[in-house]
This record gives sequence, structure tokens and C-alpha cells, in this order.
Amino acid sequence: MVTTGLILLVAIAILAVGYRRALPYGTVGLLAWLQSAVLMAPWLLFFGLFALGIYINLAGVLVLLLVSTGVYIYLGRRLRAISQDAISARPSTTSLTTDAATAEDSAEREKPAEPTDAVTATPPTAGTESGVMTIPSEDLAKIEGIFGLDTYFRTETIPYDQGAIFRGNLRGQPAETQARLTTLLEERLGNRYRLFLVENQEQKPTVVVLPATMDPVKTTPTQWLVAIVLGIATIFTSLEAGAILQGFDLMQEFSRWTATLPFLGGILAVLVSHEVGHWIMARQYNIRLSPPFAIPTWQIGSFGSLTRFESLLPNRSVLFDIAVMGPALGGLVALGMLVVGLVLSHPGSLFQLPSTFFQGSVLVGTLAKVVLGTALQEPLVDVHPLTILGWLGLVITALNLMPAGQLDGGRIVQAIYGRRVAGRTTVVTLILLALVSLANPLSLYWAVLILVLQRNLERPCLNDITEPDDARAALGLLTLFLALAVLMPLSPSLAGRLGIGG
Repeated sequence: MVTTGLILLVAIAILAVGYRRALPYGTVGLLAWLQSAVLMAPWLLFFGLFALGIYINLAGVLVLLLVSTGVYIYLGRRLRAISQDAISARPSTTSLTTDAATAEDSAEREKPAEPTDAVTATPPTAGTESGVMTIPSEDLAKIEGIFGLDTYFRTETIPYDQGAIFRGNLRGQPAETQARLTTLLEERLGNRYRLFLVENQEQKPTVVVLPATMDPVKTTPTQWLVAIVLGIATIFTSLEAGAILQGFDLMQEFSRWTATLPFLGGILAVLVSHEVGHWIMARQYNIRLSPPFAIPTWQIGSFGSLTRFESLLPNRSVLFDIAVMGPALGGLVALGMLVVGLVLSHPGSLFQLPSTFFQGSVLVGTLAKVVLGTALQEPLVDVHPLTILGWLGLVITALNLMPAGQLDGGRIVQAIYGRRVAGRTTVVTLILLALVSLANPLSLYWAVLILVLQRNLERPCLNDITEPDDARAALGLLTLFLALAVLMPLSPSLAGRLGIGG
């Protein structure tokens, strides 16, 4: 219950800070804050009651999610309508001198952060603003010429790394402006530069132009070899996990390796379907992905895999779609195995689990109660092997949905809420994992992996301003909610009321 309390405190703190920051922006700020509050309300209600020992069944949770989604979409429409009215009412060709002075006085200089690659060689350089302009003067003049009164009014050019930051004022819709400026840039300089529309520290739109030589690099032969070695290691650890579940050590009784093949097949089904989901969506948007770098572990066979983008992403909606499709497909496969396994379970099934095991997950325990009923009140419960495989698959999927760094969950949060919020959720996730590791050493292992390999955020999209639509935001929150329900254990008192564990 300590973990539940910490999650509630963090959520309330985020809402309180968001409210204070929204007040200066008037109606627009409050509407944006209300959207966040509405999406978090089902979480707060569910886990708040959960901490008090009151359980809301899945039907009630779905009703809460549907209601909150409907309110969120309504608020989003109101917010866009007000924002569009404000843009339409703003003069586009007057007060330019005032705007320029304001931008020069108040805009904070910022570079778009460049994350290190997950499993790669040297990442792209991301230095601070320098006093030396590396873009040739002829190219710089052509770049500065693409800006206009009706797109982006440039007020200052600042050298940055191998490119430049162009501070100024956005005059149109972010998506349309970024597309138009990119077209003009390509017409003048071909494919030699990339134009990013990002937010500075004051959350004002800023244009950054970088040379194409700083694009994500393709996977090297050495990295392919690392991916193959990790894949082979994952196959072995999955076989070992299957052996442990059957009560023997594969290293000492290797002749029984065929008995572990079904477990290997189940884990691979989840891992492969997860990667296929990413690949299908990436191919739809013409985005290159690196090979998956599997993460082997003795306890459950695998922690999933790390995949790197080898193309620049056009916008945050594409980032969301690619990130969410992997766990969505892998999670559905795992959930299907779990449900089928529970339905096929009967007295005399291959495995016997202590009924208290089903207290280890809110989602799994609830489903098991619905299907197995009073059987969960016995000390031991006979279950079909698919039950265990499905459970392991859900755990693997949920771990990759943690809102941290370049994990799928971190990418989802970055796509919906932006880089600032994603950075904060990464820190909070690592702190929570460190606290949970006091009771479960597996959490510490996963925290170290995130800290070493995945702590950095994904690099900015070309249009890093435009947020995903309301449907994507609601789907992202639902996905994160289900992941938390997989990892969150039932308290003994609540499990007793539900008849789980005797």
C-alpha cells in the first residue's frame, strides 16, 4: 500500500503544480489543466479507493474511463476553438517591432536535447550554443530567407552546435508553418538541412536548423552482432525460466530441454508480436527502426527489447503511434494466452500455484476471480501453462510501458505531454523503482537498466509543437493504466474480501 500512496501523492502534486502554472494563461491554461485532471481522475479515484480497501470492478473502471474520455474530448474541442479565435484575432503584420523586442528580451536560449542511443556507438553531438557559426554564410542567408511575416517572424540567429537556432514569433499553425518552412528550405538547399520546430524553456515556438549529417545513424555491423548475441541469450534464459517453472535446473538436466520449448514459444510469441507492432506502424510512416536489442533475464526469460529510431520523426503523433502499437499487440497476445489458460484450467492441470500468487496483480487477480471463482480460496490452484505464460507476457509488456526515457511508456508520455513532463516522469519512475526494490530486487535490476540504457528522452520530432489528438491521449492513458494494473499487487485485506487467497 506504500507504493499506492506514493503514486497518489505524485499524481496530486503534478495536478497542483500544473494548476499553479496554468493560472497565468487564463481560460486557455485552465482548460488545458482540466484536460489533464479529467484524464487522471479515474486513476486517482481507483487507486484512492484501492488504498482504502474499496475495489472497483473492471466494468466500473471502464465506465469511468469512457466518461473521462468524453469530457476530455469536449474540453479539447473548446480549447482548440478558443486558441483558434485568439490566433485569428491577432494581427499578423502589425506590432512586429514590439514582438521582436519581446522575443529578444524574454525568450530563453535553448537547444533541442539529443538523447544518446540505446545500444549504439557514439551518439550525435549536442553541445551548447557556441559563438562560431558553422553553417556557411551562403547557406545561412538562404535559410534566413525562408522566414516571413505570415509563417515565422525571425528576430535573432544564434549559432548552435553544427547548425543554428532562429528565435522569433510563430505566425501560423505549427504543423502548417513547419511544413511550409521545410518545403522552402528544400527548394533552396535540397536535402542538406533539417528544420525542427520545438519549444524553448519558456514554451515558445523556436526554429532549429541542423545539417543532415546529424540524422540518426543506421545500425552498424557490430550492433547487428550485439543484437544477435542478445537474441540468442534471451532464448537460453527463456528456456531456463521454463525449466525453473517446472522445478529443475536446465544447466544440470539439459537432456530435458525439450520440456521447456512450450515456454520459449510463449515468451517469443509475446516478444515477436510486440516488435511486429512497432514494425507495422513504422513501415506505414516510412520510419526506419533498428533491430530489437533483447534484454535477457533469468527470472522471467526477458525484459523485452530496446529499439532505436533510425529516421527523424515528423511529429509527436507518429511517435505515439509507433510506441503504442508494440505493447498493444504484444499485450493482446499475452492477455489472450492468460484468458485461454484460465478457461482451460481445471483440477489436475499441469501446474499448481499458491492462491496467494494471484494477489500479485490487480488485473490478473481480477480476471482469475471472474473465471476460476471459488477455486482461488483453496491453498493451491491448478492452472493451465498458458496462464503462467500469459501472466509473464503481461509483466514484460507492462515493464516496457513504464513512463521513463526511451521505453515505450516514456515515448508515449513524451508524445502526449511533451519533453518536460516526460523528463519528470522518468525521474519519478526511477525513484519508485528504487523504493519498490527494497521488497523486490527485480525492480532494482530494471531501474539500473533504465538508468544506464534508456534514461534519455527520444530526440525531438521535426514538428515537436503539435500535440496528438484527444483520442490518442485517451488511448495512451488507458494503456498506462492497464500496465499499472498488471504490476500493482492486491493488498491482503482486499484480496480476502474478493476471495483470493483463502
